[in-house]
Amino acid sequence: MSPRIWTTAPLLLGVLLSAAGVRAQPPAPPPAPPQTRVLIVSGAAGSEEYAARQKKWRETLATQLSTRFAVPAARIVVLAEQAGDGLQAATAVNLRQALATIRASQGTADTLLVVLFGHGTFDGVDAKFNLVGPDLTSYEWREALTGMPGRLVFVQTASASFPFLAALAAPNRVVITATDSPQQKYDTVFGEHFVAAFTPDAAEADLDKDGRISIWEAFAHAADASKRYYQQRGQLSVERALLDDSGDGIGRDLAKAGDDGLLASRLFLDPDPATASGDPSVTLLIGRRNTLETELDELRRKKGFMPEDDYARELERVIVEIARVSRDIRRRIRS
Repeated sequence: MSPRIWTTAPLLLGVLLSAAGVRAQPPAPPPAPPQTRVLIVSGAAGSEEYAARQKKWRETLATQLSTRFAVPAARIVVLAEQAGDGLQAATAVNLRQALATIRASQGTADTLLVVLFGHGTFDGVDAKFNLVGPDLTSYEWREALTGMPGRLVFVQTASASFPFLAALAAPNRVVITATDSPQQKYDTVFGEHFVAAFTPDAAEADLDKDGRISIWEAFAHAADASKRYYQQRGQLSVERALLDDSGDGIGRDLAKAGDDGLLASRLFLDPDPATASGDPSVTLLIGRRNTLETELDELRRKKGFMPEDDYARELERVIVEIARVSRDIRRRIRS
């Protein structure tokens, strides 16, 4: 067929379809790239000293996420103890309104990071995070986040934060608490070190040296730094951070082996540099990695129905393959 016929073929096809009463459908738009949204809640401080610390933490985290991690400032919401300078007060009403606004624009491929700085309490029944005015219990937080699309990373850095682990744990969620006991009522240092993981000064937080910080790496850095904080002072540690991303609400600490950490280790807040590559081979590798991650999620759901040895063997196979494909993606991007 001559080049001219090839050129006019789409036009002729359109005429024939029109004559037959069939409208040609425009091509579907490409899916929007995953987005990250952030809600930082800096609650009632209780003292000028702690208010200054919380201010430093929330400002540092917001700044690092908007600069180093390319999260648009418009997608970072900060609630503070004192309203002003463009910030709303950290009240229960403002919190629920902020979550409603986020929910309206959050997609199923997006990630929402919620970080709480402040103080917590436990009354023997439930834990609360101290807001300005009426506080919210862990179960009220769960209700406020029910049905939130996409992936949720919930980081409760306050004292007595442990009950939030069981209350908020669910599939497709990473829940982190600064403590492993609701009775832990002393001020924590986990929040300071969690924020530090996202700064250029904490190069050691990048455990696999891939130039990115996963949620697991941020947790590991903060948990280890918190432990060393007490050791260097010759003090008994009053906090032990936990992470749950399997949805069972049990979680694990940094030293404990287990399934928790699989989702967090492949969850990042910055855009994936691989998605910006025009290399078709990178696109194929990304598709392969997505397939493997889906396989990993499905395998974890089947854990209770599989022999332990079979599950461990399959788990190792999929994790090793994900690591291999991720390594190949990084190599091709850098080449």
